[in-house]
Amino acid sequence: MTLSEELAWRGFINQSTLADIKTLDKKKWTFYHGYDASSDSLTIGNLAALMFDRAFVRHGHKAIMLAGGATSLIGDPGGKNEERPLQPIEQVEANVAKVKQQIEKLFGHDVHMANNLTWFKDMPVLTFLRDVGKHFSMTPLVQRDYIAKRLGEGGAGISYTEISYTLLQGYDFLHLHKHHEANLQLAGSDQWGNCLSGVELVRKVTGDEVHAITMPLIINKTTGIKFGKSEGGAVWLDPDKTSPIDFYQFWINVDDDSVGDYLKIFTELDKEQIAKVMEEFENDKPNRHAQKTLAYEVTKLVHGAKEADNANAQAVKLGQATQSSTGQIKIGDSVVDVLVKYGLGTSKTEARQLLSAGGVYINNKQSTKTTFEASDFQDGRLILRRGKTLRNTVVLRLR
Repeated sequence: MTLSEELAWRGFINQSTLADIKTLDKKKWTFYHGYDASSDSLTIGNLAALMFDRAFVRHGHKAIMLAGGATSLIGDPGGKNEERPLQPIEQVEANVAKVKQQIEKLFGHDVHMANNLTWFKDMPVLTFLRDVGKHFSMTPLVQRDYIAKRLGEGGAGISYTEISYTLLQGYDFLHLHKHHEANLQLAGSDQWGNCLSGVELVRKVTGDEVHAITMPLIINKTTGIKFGKSEGGAVWLDPDKTSPIDFYQFWINVDDDSVGDYLKIFTELDKEQIAKVMEEFENDKPNRHAQKTLAYEVTKLVHGAKEADNANAQAVKLGQATQSSTGQIKIGDSVVDVLVKYGLGTSKTEARQLLSAGGVYINNKQSTKTTFEASDFQDGRLILRRGKTLRNTVVLRLR
């Protein structure tokens, strides 16, 4: 399978300046992909983008991973209704260092790491205005959706600092093209406007033709919202922020409608392997073979085989414990009674207190309901948990 075929099959192509995506197969490219440094860890949303990058690396293309050490000091205004709080430079630098470790763990020595603070920190403002600013017309900039919304009636307004973000990102492409021969930018679909800023700036300054490709936003087909969040917040790659066991459990619980897409996006299993997994899954959905495969493969990729094996063993223990007991409930059963029956509460009084305090989770969603409803069951099963620890979990099937 060629790169263009794999990207199309995995669902990685959204928009491109290339007239024909098959152009990717005709020569070796040097691409760059920038990442935000507003946090000290990447999330599984970022992981999707990194899997996009890994596909190019597998096919022999050169990767430049760009830390937004400078741009993160401003913050991308895209998708925001008001200006982001500015972080201290020391915090951004610490974030860059932590995220750099995560990327290197995923790519090894197959990528060149860069930081745009390197070229922006000593650039005089007059140089920036003369050499970069003069190439940008305000007319198309203020027509961009996120800027027009902020400037329109009822909008919070937008500062010059935020508008300058797209100029900074455009210059990133110009710098990397001049000094590292970058000729392709990869990004998420929300960065399309910023990608075009770079493509156009390179053309105006050097006369060279460079390109950009964006990947689509990953959407949970069941909820229709952006994929990558759990009820407790973001799902992080940092094991201190999301433990490997909870990370594994997140993937185990993805919905049936989306799991096939996630196998393509978040694993490197090939077409034949995924087809085989999905065939087994379709023949016995309650067994959740696709989710188990997804959970193991993604956890192994991010945290290593040892942690994946450990998380898988914990999940198996939960399943075995449930099967060795009755492990069955019916719609209308009391949540308090079930908590006590399966050892998640020492008494009905404690179970009621736990429930009212928000310490009970049904399918990883915090719940205060007193009886189980039909909507709680997914393919005839639900996961009941006490607190945030996976150990205090029982899998129950509909009787």
